[in-house]
Amino acid sequence: MPDNDIVAPPPKEEIKKPDPPKDANSAKGFQWWRRTFQYKTGLGLTPEEKKQYENDYQYILQRQQCQTCYEYRDWMLKYSPTVRFMAQQISKLNSKSNNGDTLPFDESKIICDVCPDWKSGGFHPELGILICQNRLRDKWHLEDTLAHEMVHYFDNLKWQVDWLNLKHHACSEIRASSLSGECRFSQEFARRGFGFGLNRGHQECVKRRATLSVMGNPNCKDEKQAKKVVAEVWDSCFNDTRPFEEIYR
Repeated sequence: MPDNDIVAPPPKEEIKKPDPPKDANSAKGFQWWRRTFQYKTGLGLTPEEKKQYENDYQYILQRQQCQTCYEYRDWMLKYSPTVRFMAQQISKLNSKSNNGDTLPFDESKIICDVCPDWKSGGFHPELGILICQNRLRDKWHLEDTLAHEMVHYFDNLKWQVDWLNLKHHACSEIRASSLSGECRFSQEFARRGFGFGLNRGHQECVKRRATLSVMGNPNCKDEKQAKKVVAEVWDSCFNDTRPFEEIYR
């Protein structure tokens, strides 16, 4: 897809938090298999039992997604060079703002939850990083997402970003998309196939993703304005690879 054919993400899904199963035994072992078989075949389930099965299925699914998300998060904090490095840099900035006291990276600032938006994560300057457990494809998708949000975290500490200022927002999005690895060749080829441009594919991906993010800013009128703001800050922000010496991934 050419860079100027930016498509807005699908509308939010309505995701209701399911209730725990009424009977814990009915959601495991043979009873769960029997209920699943009945649901798939339509045999022997009343409308109320069907509704209860759907609730229990979503409860189990979200619980599994949450557990997997936190397992991936913890693995990345231990073994991913990019995530570990960003955690160290964020800790340094936190220490400077707290009279030099050494503060380890607070992993509780990274939470997993269900997201209605078609995105894989988000950052809030007061709350921290959200990983959308229901949007993750695999462990490596979480690594890219976490690295992206950690660049925002770093920027917010270092430069006190005004996230409603479109230029501030665009600059951090450019840096996050460029430095996180989400625009490396293998990822873009998987998303776009041979529509990926070999010569300037990385830059096209960064511009496209930054524009989409800025379009979601409440102060952005439309795609045209988002593209204009991204273009205005492009040179300085794309070439700023701090805290890395260069584009690592």
